[in-house]
Formats: sequence, C-alpha cells, structure tokens
Amino acid sequence: MANDTHNRSRRAFLKGAALASASGAAAAIAPTPAQSTIASAQVRAVGRPSARMIAAEISNPADVPQSKSMHAPGSDFMADVIKSLKFDYILANPAASFRSLHESLINYGNNKQPELLTCMHEESAVGMAHGYFKITGRPLPVLVHGTVGLQHAAMAVYNAWCDRVPIILIAGNDLDASKRPPGVPTYHAAQDINAIVRDYTKWDDQPVSLNHFAESMVRAYRIAMTPPHEPVVISLDVGLQEEPQPETEKVRIPRYVPSAPPQADSLSLREAAKLLVQASNPVIVADRAARTPLGMQLVTELAETLQVPVFDQRGRMNIASSHHLNQSGRGKALIAEADVILGLELSDFFGTVNAFIDNGGDHGHGIQEMRVKPSARLISISSSELLTKSNYQDFQRFQTVDIGMVGDAEASLPTLIEFVKAAIPASRKDEIAQRGERMKKAWTDIRARNIAASGFAWNASPISTARLSAEIWGVIKNEDWSLVSLDYFQSFWPTRLWAMDKYHSYIGGPGGYGVGYGAPAAVGAGLANKALGPYFGKHPV
Repeated sequence: MANDTHNRSRRAFLKGAALASASGAAAAIAPTPAQSTIASAQVRAVGRPSARMIAAEISNPADVPQSKSMHAPGSDFMADVIKSLKFDYILANPAASFRSLHESLINYGNNKQPELLTCMHEESAVGMAHGYFKITGRPLPVLVHGTVGLQHAAMAVYNAWCDRVPIILIAGNDLDASKRPPGVPTYHAAQDINAIVRDYTKWDDQPVSLNHFAESMVRAYRIAMTPPHEPVVISLDVGLQEEPQPETEKVRIPRYVPSAPPQADSLSLREAAKLLVQASNPVIVADRAARTPLGMQLVTELAETLQVPVFDQRGRMNIASSHHLNQSGRGKALIAEADVILGLELSDFFGTVNAFIDNGGDHGHGIQEMRVKPSARLISISSSELLTKSNYQDFQRFQTVDIGMVGDAEASLPTLIEFVKAAIPASRKDEIAQRGERMKKAWTDIRARNIAASGFAWNASPISTARLSAEIWGVIKNEDWSLVSLDYFQSFWPTRLWAMDKYHSYIGGPGGYGVGYGAPAAVGAGLANKALGPYFGKHPV
C-alpha cells in the first residue's frame, strides 16, 4: 500500500491531469485575475488543468468536495487484482472513465505485468488482444471508455466471439448521476453499459465494491478461459476507482484456479472410435479443434493412429501442412467419398457436408446438394452448444449428426485416441498402413500440382499471388515466422506452398469477418511472438 504522502501527490496529479470532461459552460467562465494566478500555478505544478478543475477553482470553496482521507484509492487495489492474474499487457485508448485505474497501473503498479500499451482506437485494441491470444493462449484485458468506447470496440468483440477468443473487457462508466459532470461524461455513461455487447459476450458484471471487483475479475478470467473461450466484460464505475479505500472494508483477492475444460461423454467417444476403426474411408474435418500446440499434436496423433486424412478448415493450425495426412487440398473430394466423417469444433458442419449455391435474388430458393453419401455417418465433437445465444446467427445452419458430443474437442481427444487404439484389431493394421501409403502418394501429387500451377503467368504484370507467395517463402523459409491473417485474398497460395509445421505458423482469420481485424491482429500476434520461446511446449493455464 502506498504511503499517505505519495498518495496525496499522485491524487493531485490525477486531479490536474484529468481530461477536459466537464461541460463547456464551466470551462468557458472567465476567471478573475486572482483566479488566473491560481490556475497558472497549477499549470506549472502539474500541467494544463482540466475543465473540471478550473470550474472548481472559480466556484464557492464550500461546494468543492474535500478528500476524506489520504488512504490509497480503490484503483490501487484494482491494480493488485489485475496483477494477480499475471497479464503481460493491458491495452487502452486512454480516457476519463478509467483514469484512476490508468494512474494506479502506471505509478502504483510500476507499469509492469501488465504493461499498459496506448492504442489509437478501441477496435484496434481488441483486435490486438485477439491476435495476441491466438499465438500465446493468454488473454489480454482491454480498457474501453464508456458507451462510445464500448461501441467502438463492439465489432472487434463480435469477431472474437465468432472466433472463440477470450477478451477481458473493462468498460469505464460513471454511474452516480448526482456526481458526474454534465455534457460529455453523461453522454458516455449508461445504466447498463454491458448491454451493448451482451449478445456476443459470455459473461458480464458491474461491481459495486472493491471485493466485488476482485471476485468479478477472477471469475471473468476463469469463465473466459474455460472452453469455449469467449469475451467477457466488467463495467467499472469511476467512483469505485477514485474513492479512497474504506478503513472498514477488508479487501482480499481470490486465488485463481483454472477450470477443467468440458469433455465429451465417454460412451459416445467409445462408439465414435468403433465407427472410425470400422470405416473404409474415414475423414477428420477440423476447424477450431486445436486451442494450443498440444491440440495440434493430438489431432495429428489421432490421424496417424488410423492413417486418416485430415481436412483442415484452418480456423486454427490443426495439423502441419507438410504432413502427409493433411489432405485439405482435396477436402471436398474426401467428403464425397467418406463413409464416416468426424467433425472437430466445426463452425459450419452444414456447409461442410452440403453445397449451397445462391441463385441470385430468389431468396430462400438456393440450390442445395448433399456433398456426402446418404449412408455416411456423421460425428461431431464441439463445445459451441455450451454458449450459443439466440440473436446473432454465428451458429450457422442446423446439421443432423449420428453422434453429437458436447465438449471441448482438444480435451476430448486423448480419450478418443485411447479408445481408437484399443478398438483396432490386428487384422486391420495392414489395411490402415496401406491407407497411409495412399495418403502419402496423394499428398505428393497435390504438392507437385501446386508447385506446377504456381508457375503459371510467372512474369505477368501485375505480379500473380502465386509468385508473390513463392517469393516471400524464399525469404522466410529459414526463419521462425507466423502468418497472422487469412490467405484468402492470396488464393490460398501460402498454405499451398509454405511448410506450416508449428502451431504459430498460422492463426486463422477474424471469426465474424468484420472489417478492421487484420492490421491490429497482426500487431498483437507480433507482440506475442516476442515471448514465443518460454510459452510453447507448455500447456497454457
């Protein structure tokens, strides 16, 4: 806890450096010569005074609230709570509604773990946290200012929701109408600020005490980090931040203990294993199956156990592009031939097994065709049913499956792998090995075709996307690199030509396909790669 002298100087700084958030009328009142002298002295001491400060100096001193004590502000304790969760960074476009917490993080918290990074816009701040998580597996908190800040952030929050990425949003709010200034601060306040993003966040709260804030932050972190990962939001009152910590309230920080991820039902996993072992042409389709590097290893192990081709839909890096069982280049053909299809965290199972063509203007009468045999058995492991809400339609069209398991695919794979190994009879091992040889030949053929096709129009102007990708690969192939965006606009040439064999080689796209994701997500991913070494190879908390 900071001493009284330090608290006094810090709070004086905060008062003088506060943003000009009072009404224009108060700021425009002409001061007397004596009052101008007072204001000038304050400028020399702490910089340009705020409108609220000027208004206080020219009003009746009896109307100016006096500090009740020199105890540390509530935001110092909030900084301790945030530090307990060991965030690397906290992102913010600085604003008045969380100025006290901002000051505490810098001066009381020494701007370390978390280090506050100033962002130019709330949407880019959330986009940075989005990209950062998909490299490190660790979430970042984002401070946003009131109604306008949360609305700015909303598009990026929706992207994260669709992409199953946890963001810890802390939204500054000024709840006490009897104390907040009129004008801009009131425009930026709301009774229920979290309502702005409630339809696409997993959980939210509005703490009314310091201990409530501590519990809410730890709970928010735990909920966000329990698969399926999603954004959460806490509304943070200005008064709760700036008021001195009460002598009568004993504050405490709950200990964070991570929740075990939900797993699929073991009986259903055993039945799925039997179907996969008995199948002649099984296929694994993976979208956001691998949450971590371990998840990538598990998808690969399952595929290798049965020598089953994997159709990677690239929501995450699920299997190395250089692995012979990565048969994504002929995914649709595999689906058409399959007798058993295992879907792992598919965002669109319907679109995977159905072809739907919009016939141009005749709404509701598109051409729909089954991509699979009528006899094909469909198996799904997905945690999406644990969070689906009714308003936004990110859950896609409904698809009937033969075995549907609600659970996190990565957490469920170890059990499924053991069941598969136990179910393989000795008589099938040669057949499985032969299937593996066919997959190797198919992968080699696909690779040769891609290389040949990349040479078409090599000298064309403007340069082809194939040559662009090939030339870049020549520069980076001996480096440790990450592709931090979709390669859709490059006709998928990077994933067709580059050797992507690490989890961070590719992080997928925006989730909700909202404009504004690419650049900030790339910055966040780049920031994450600074600390790549200590993280990878370990299972994240």
